[in-house]
Order: sequence, then structure tokens, then C-alpha cells
Amino acid sequence: MESNQKSGWRILPVNGDTGMAYMGVNNDKRLFLKRNTSPFLAALSIEEITPRLVWTKRMTSGDILTAQEWLNGRNLKREEMREKRVSDLLWRVHHSSLLKKMWKQVGGRTLTPADLIDKCYLELAPDLRNHPLISKVLKALKGNQPQLGRSNYEVCHGDLNHKNWLLSDEDKLYLVDWDSAKLADPALDLSMLMCQYVPRLKWNQWLTQYFGHQPSDETQKRIVWYAMENMIETIEDHHRRGRFHEMNQDIVKLAAIVNEQDYYKID
Repeated sequence: MESNQKSGWRILPVNGDTGMAYMGVNNDKRLFLKRNTSPFLAALSIEEITPRLVWTKRMTSGDILTAQEWLNGRNLKREEMREKRVSDLLWRVHHSSLLKKMWKQVGGRTLTPADLIDKCYLELAPDLRNHPLISKVLKALKGNQPQLGRSNYEVCHGDLNHKNWLLSDEDKLYLVDWDSAKLADPALDLSMLMCQYVPRLKWNQWLTQYFGHQPSDETQKRIVWYAMENMIETIEDHHRRGRFHEMNQDIVKLAAIVNEQDYYKID
């Protein structure tokens, strides 16, 4: 993307030159610019889940360029992901009728448990697919898919890495980078966050914080299912990147989840 000298704007890449995200600078004015971002960014802006959307334009190339207010701040630290403000914002995402309505209007994809299982079988390397523990877990996952009505599916972020949480200098929290969003069981997001940031012994405590009450057995059962599936995806990612030490650590984590859960028979 080239700078617009006539208008006085300079365009600078952010987070490395990926060709997608930029900072627009004009004297003391700054904007966050991104090409082809999530099509329901306007709804996220209205709900104050992301920084305010300033404008959207179609470029001559056909790409869609969006501009959001530039906020000084920082990403959350790993230990901050367990805080109540994180679970509160995630609750708002999962219970926003506006987000769900807009997601359906733009034709956003829906992800089911069956889709996740198919993806696992398709992407897993043969040595992982034949690993004794992973093979048993996959069989249990396929035979015990969560039964949640499609009407109960909600907008899920799909990539709750701590680097996608922006805490502004005014101490307001935002959830950004919605490229992995989908309509799915909210337990998908919850398990993803807990697997990465919440110690296993504190899962129930964090869920109680999110729901405002003790989660039901049915809810906990679904979260354990998605947690095991999520761990297999993480193992596959480390394997593909050649990060075998991290992969083995995640296999140990998967084994711990299997040994501690009470819902699925895995032997």
C-alpha cells in the first residue's frame, strides 16, 4: 500500500510487513488500516468490542480497506488472561444478538464438532494419527460429539491468543483480529482460552466467573470435548512447525486432561 502524498497521509506497516495491516499518519492524526478484514467489523465497533470504525472504502484493486481509531496501549500478559474483564468481554461476544445477526447476513461460516473432527483426521500426520493416546482420544471425540442446537451457536472469535487482546492507555479492553471468527458452540472459545492460560485445577473457578454461576455438567462435558480437540490441533501445529519439545509438552497436557475428566471413556 502506497502513501497518499496529496492528502498528506503516510502509510506504515505494523506488526511486520505482512501487507495487510498499516498505520496511517497525518501530522498528529493516526488510524489503524487493514485490508480485507472481517466483514462484520461495523457490528464489533458498535458493540465496542473492537476500536471504533472510522470508515470503510473499496480500493481500485477490489480490496476493502477499513480504518479504525488508533489506540495507544498494549497486549495482555499471559497471566492477565484469567482476569474477570477478559471473561466479561468474551461473555458479551457470545451473547450479542447484533453480532450473530450481522454474521449471518454476511454469510459467515458455521463450524460444527463434525467439521473439527474431519479437520483433525485430514491434517494430522500419520505418526500423530497412530499415536496411542491421540488415536484413542480421536475415537472418543468422534463417538461423543457435543449435541448443541444450531440455534444456540454464537459468534466465536476463534483465536484467543493474549496478543489479540488490546488494553488501551485508558484501561479499556478490546478483542481484535477477527480473521478466525466463526459461528460455533461458545465452548469452543472457552476451551481454547483455558487450555492456553488457565491451570487445569482452576477451570471450574474460571467458568463460574464467566457464567456467573456454577456451570452445568452438560456444559462442562462439552468444554472437555473441545479442550481435547483443541489440544490435538495444537499438537499438530507444533509437529508441522518442527517444534517437537512443545509438541511433547502438549501431549503430556492432553494426557492430563484425559486422566482428570469424568465424561468420556478413553482406554
